[in-house]
Amino acid sequence: MLKTRLNISLDHDLADFIKIYAQENRTTTSDVITQFILGLKRQTQSDSMKVILSDPKFCQALKDVQTRLRDGSAKWHTFDEVFGE
Repeated sequence: MLKTRLNISLDHDLADFIKIYAQENRTTTSDVITQFILGLKRQTQSDSMKVILSDPKFCQALKDVQTRLRDGSAKWHTFDEVFGE
């Protein structure tokens, strides 16, 4: 997807918070803002995300992954292990 630059101004403490949040969550400030805006877009457009999350098997699988990520039991693999040459 073609990207465009958007300059925004934030309160200093809010900018510091978003930088720390992004670092703690291993992402970028740009990705955090993008996800927030996509969430707003989905709400206003009644995106099909509700349909996906309404599938009980998918919803349970998502919860299982979140639990493993939070408790540290998820097994991480290198790029080569997953996509191997």
